[in-house]
Amino acid sequence: MIQAKRIGHVTFKTPDIDRQIAYYRQVIGLGLVAREANRAFLATPTGQLAVVLEKGDEPSCARIAFEVSSALSFAEMAKRLQADGLKSEERSDAVPGTPKSLAFTDAKGTSIELFTEWSFLAAEAPAAGSLMPVKLGHLAYVTEDPKAIFDFYAKVLGFRLSDWIGDYFVFLRCGPDHHTVNFIRGPNSRMHHMAFEVKDTSHLANACDLLGRQNLEIVWGPVRHGPGHNIAVYHRNPDDQMVEFFTDLDRMSDEESGYFEPRPWHKDRPQKPKTWDPSKQRDMWGLPPGPNWRRGNE
Repeated sequence: MIQAKRIGHVTFKTPDIDRQIAYYRQVIGLGLVAREANRAFLATPTGQLAVVLEKGDEPSCARIAFEVSSALSFAEMAKRLQADGLKSEERSDAVPGTPKSLAFTDAKGTSIELFTEWSFLAAEAPAAGSLMPVKLGHLAYVTEDPKAIFDFYAKVLGFRLSDWIGDYFVFLRCGPDHHTVNFIRGPNSRMHHMAFEVKDTSHLANACDLLGRQNLEIVWGPVRHGPGHNIAVYHRNPDDQMVEFFTDLDRMSDEESGYFEPRPWHKDRPQKPKTWDPSKQRDMWGLPPGPNWRRGNE
């Protein structure tokens, strides 16, 4: 098994790179690191690569990169992937700050890149008034068989179960955060949403004001979820992709204990991974999602 540690960066295809650069700079608060004819690289204010944009006919999530434990060499990781029936390819200097990566395709057809070494990047200063997130937090995906993808990520990349909603929505962690990836049942495998962590609730309130100034509709939130217990706000970016801003996500710092760090809003004492009943109210508070959140997410 290869042990994933965190999500690194995500690559998106877009028909309008300039429009998406402007969005990630002016709304999200990422800084441009480098620009090529058909690619752009953007980093968080702390200098971590977060988003890669590539020219494409239709908006889509093209690749997901994970930092993995350096306990295994790239050659050993390739052998382990091969033992699981997966072909891999070693790449050099594919993105700024990452000298080497190992690429393969996961069970739902998404390209995955693994890296062990990376460096902080010198990016332009975030745009004034932008969100300026702490990090890229997680990615959610629609897939026909969440259980099969859960089994794949657990076996191949060492992800651990955090929660289920019924049998159709699973939350997985690879570090202390409650979820780094989640998979929800649905047709036509595609990204469901991406999520950026903000510092605290005051920053989340500022994010709501920012979306208002930018004429970007809040399609759900603020809401405190049940699974993960994060406070979240959702909107759609210019490529019609769902974007979440969140804070207060549950964390499990001690895997041996098996429970998430206690919080006043937890109903379970202690809060352990479980299956949430889809017929019951899960969110702690907040209004239900609006029609523009439900669009395409029925």
